[in-house]
Amino acid sequence: MSVLTHLLMFVGLVRLEATASFSPGSRSILRDIGNAIADDQKDNAIELNATNFDSVLRDTPAKYAVLEFFAHWCPACRNYKPHYEKVARLFNGPDAVHPGLVLMARVDCAVKMNAKLCDKFSITHYPVLFWGPPRKFVGGGWGPKQDKSEIILMDDWRTSDLLLSWINKQIGSSYGLDDQKFGNDHLLPNMSDHEQISQALYDIEEATEEAFDIILSHKAIKSSETSTSVIRFLQLLVPHHPSKRCRKGSAEILLNFDELCPLGECSYGHDSAVENNTLRSFHICGKDLPRGYYMFCRGSKNETRGFSCGLWIMMHSLSVRIEDGESQFAFTAICDFINNFFMCDECRQHFHDMCLSVKTPFKKSRDIVLWLWSAHNKVNERLKKDEASLGTGDPKFPKMIWPPKQLCPSCYLSSSDWDHDEVYKFLKKYYGEKLVSSHKKNGDGGSKEEVVVAAAADETAVPTNALVVPLGAALAIVLASCAFGALACYWRTQQKNRKYYHNPHYLKRYNSNFMVMNTFSNNESEREKER
Repeated sequence: MSVLTHLLMFVGLVRLEATASFSPGSRSILRDIGNAIADDQKDNAIELNATNFDSVLRDTPAKYAVLEFFAHWCPACRNYKPHYEKVARLFNGPDAVHPGLVLMARVDCAVKMNAKLCDKFSITHYPVLFWGPPRKFVGGGWGPKQDKSEIILMDDWRTSDLLLSWINKQIGSSYGLDDQKFGNDHLLPNMSDHEQISQALYDIEEATEEAFDIILSHKAIKSSETSTSVIRFLQLLVPHHPSKRCRKGSAEILLNFDELCPLGECSYGHDSAVENNTLRSFHICGKDLPRGYYMFCRGSKNETRGFSCGLWIMMHSLSVRIEDGESQFAFTAICDFINNFFMCDECRQHFHDMCLSVKTPFKKSRDIVLWLWSAHNKVNERLKKDEASLGTGDPKFPKMIWPPKQLCPSCYLSSSDWDHDEVYKFLKKYYGEKLVSSHKKNGDGGSKEEVVVAAAADETAVPTNALVVPLGAALAIVLASCAFGALACYWRTQQKNRKYYHNPHYLKRYNSNFMVMNTFSNNESEREKER
């Protein structure tokens, strides 16, 4: 009996100890488990704050924005979040069903740094939802007595069904909460509509960033040859990329390249963390670039179009922006970049062979424009046969000889003959003026000179609490800074030219020896005169 008593007492003590040890920590354990589950379920709505609010809304490719102001301590806000997320998954992120239309974002007003931002929008309760063009939110606000504002206070959004119904009414759509990705609701009919190419500006940015990501992930800059290839391509992007933020990001990388990659040995940092003074700390099109928004290049299948389409459009857009004297340099830069960094081996080799087949150096910008167009059609012709036999093509966007007659009737002399003058005019307009038209419409407009001045003002802006100086002195300082910056960039370019133009690798590839050596001898004689 005493043994049984002791046994029961021992069991009781074990239970008591287990309860005592588990109870205080049980909530934290459950909280940790819940947080782990929550972390796996990444939010689709973009979290904005006072720091990134303007930049995200200014740079988004979306035509409209829904903005929720909430407080994380608010029970009603927490209960509404699943409804908001259910709609956000349709429009936001790399898995968006209908990308590029509506930006779904939220601001936590309970965070101290967002207090002034929430005050500008007259937030007195939670949650509150607004609708409007993204750029109208930038630097702006909203008041209950404000008239003729493009920012609308939303009224009927309490459930995901109501919210989506409200959005559908605004944009004239009939989207459903059960829509699946690549349902072909938002594929652009780009084969017959001149205006659709304007949507490709965002695709070019996406493809530029993705190409740079591939270089980083593969640590592909491994020698002086690959290092030189990157430098030459950056030198092409800085003045000619159609996107301002990609031009700026390319310039930052180029100016720091010698320190980042001395002797062709780059410092990448760790995959899991971004370190300063490494290539991973730079973003070629800016750190706030929206990702997963292929629009013009969106395929009807997940594995079709996208990056390769965006890369082709980027190369075409570069070709129509160069001057006559740059055509051979641009040709060499593009050929080497694809040969070194396009990771589809068969595609890379085919492109390389087309580059090597060019025997006469390009002298006019027209030469590279038409060569790239011809090369693209040769690729399409080859892939069309492969995809037809294997059934791997995109049924909505079959490979074709381009441009079709719907886009350029004057390009055709007959069913099989081209009018190259008309083709050149079409390409210049299509990948030049048409490509950036929507970007200009979404901006402030104005002439080219006004856009340049505005860009310069934006990039040289100072904080509002900076020292106030007389206007004349300020202009003198700006002009002196610009002159010094231009001189510094010129000097650095000359140093890079001296360093890289004499690389024997480039004397052998893509150029005729006479043209190259003649150019170099002329450059050297000019430098001797300068000395």
